[in-house]
Amino acid sequence: MSRRLIGVAGAPGAGKTTWARSYAAGVPTAAYLPMDGFHLSDAVLADLGLTERKGAPETFDAWGYAALLRRLREQEPHPVYAPGFERDLEQPLAAALVVAPEAAVVVTEGNYLLLDEEPWRAVRAALDEVWFLDCEDDVRRERLVARHREFGKSPSEAAAWVDRVDEPNARLVLASRHRADRVVHAEDASGAPPVS
Repeated sequence: MSRRLIGVAGAPGAGKTTWARSYAAGVPTAAYLPMDGFHLSDAVLADLGLTERKGAPETFDAWGYAALLRRLREQEPHPVYAPGFERDLEQPLAAALVVAPEAAVVVTEGNYLLLDEEPWRAVRAALDEVWFLDCEDDVRRERLVARHREFGKSPSEAAAWVDRVDEPNARLVLASRHRADRVVHAEDASGAPPVS
């Protein structure tokens, strides 16, 4: 038996986590699985010289994410554990999430699901559909600055990080919007297509 895998892409700060969780909660037998668990740890980022790029495409284990998605396609008769992301620590956390064997749909979300380059093509290939979540740029930026401040950055540090890291990533993600199967607005969870 095969599961249906739905991806939700969008720029940083678009509200993908809130939107995908809400949508999954409204679908019987659905599981929610974010891409954030595949962030590389700070120790690995430091070894690779990527600490100041955290959140960019190359700072994720996208091959590992694609492999988990392929594994989830087969509805095995046992739980599948997946990494989560601990916001307070800003670190991935092993086996923090579980997809129950009866879950017939998996809703996953992340910035880069539509990038037309490896290893992200392998992620896209593992998904049945990818929807793009649209959000106003000024709303996104406000959310991002607030998030960075909440987790310890000063107002100036938060704004600088958004300008230096988040916004270049957002431009990359927005350039992939045309590859989405459907586009929905961040404020309209009811506007998403039904899962068939």
